[in-house]
Order: sequence, then C-alpha cells, then structure tokens
Amino acid sequence: MTLTHLLAFNLTLLAAMAAPGPALLYALRQSIAGGFMTGAATGAGLGLMAALWTGAALLGLEVVFTLFPATFLILKIAGALYLLWVAFQLWRDARKPVADSAKPGARAFFGGLLVNLGNPKSVLFAASVLVVIFPPGLTLADKALIVLNHFCVELIVYSAFAALLSTPPARAAYLAMKPRIDRMAALILGALGLRLLFAR
Repeated sequence: MTLTHLLAFNLTLLAAMAAPGPALLYALRQSIAGGFMTGAATGAGLGLMAALWTGAALLGLEVVFTLFPATFLILKIAGALYLLWVAFQLWRDARKPVADSAKPGARAFFGGLLVNLGNPKSVLFAASVLVVIFPPGLTLADKALIVLNHFCVELIVYSAFAALLSTPPARAAYLAMKPRIDRMAALILGALGLRLLFAR
C-alpha cells in the first residue's frame, strides 16, 4: 500500500461524504442547533461508526451479509426505524427552544454513532471501494492505518462543518427559521428512513 492509494481513498471518501444523506444532514442540523461541541461530537460518532464499517469490510463482513442475509436485513430495519424516530423527534420538537432540541455531549456522539450504525450499506460500499483502490494482500497494519485514516478524515470534515455552522450568523439564521428547517430536516430524514426500510 502506498500514499497514492490512501489519497485515492480519501478523495473517494470526501465525494461520498458530500452526497446528501442522513449522516450529513444530521451532522449539519446538530452543528447549527447545538453549536461547535455538539456538532463535533456528532461528527465523531458518525466518523467512528463509518470507520468501523470500513474495518468490517476489510475483515470481510460483506461475506457474512451475503451468507446470512437476515443479518443485513435486521441491521437495515433497525437503522431505518432509528432514522424515523429521529425524524419524529425533529418534527415534534420543531417549536421547542434550541437547548431542548439538540443532543449535547455524549448524547450527540451516540446519536451520530447510531445514525451510521443503522446504515449497513456502508460496509458494502466500503468493500467495493477498497477492492478497486487498494492492492490485494494488505497486512493487518495496513488495514488498521486505513481505518484510522478514515476516522481522521471524517472527524476533520465534520469538525470543519461544525465550526462553520456554529458561527453567530449561521445560528441566528437557524433560530429565525427553526420550525421550518427542523420540519424540512424531519421530512428528509423520514424519507431516507422509509427508503432504507423498503429498498431492496
């Protein structure tokens, strides 16, 4: 494995992170509503779970999903239900003050962890990307480096988002339109949850 392989992986990872999905939407909303520490903690949870999915792909978990499709189905249903629960909470709490609506500290971290835990398709995506980018015969140290690199990239990106979106102008704009923004986020997360639930 060379630095070129890691660079190619990072560019692919950044492109995947930029695509709107439950992880990005959840992180952005948490950052605006709860401030930098809440956004960074959410990003740390999201990043850790995404990196763990990459580690699972490197260790061959996609084979387990192929051999035991019920495992994949259970994780997918649990993830979809969690997204629907988050959407319900956002909708219900849209008119509550910000302090009551954003999950702070450890709750933000575990919220991020659960959002990405509920997306077992990540391991299938990671498996396909890893096969294309990295050479065969990776050592355990190589695999550990890839997982650590993945976590660091996600942490840096989500922390940058949190820093940008927790600025006074961003928070003021959010507070002015909080009910509409939260209900729009609830609709999108709910739609993503339903899509995950019913997609084959």
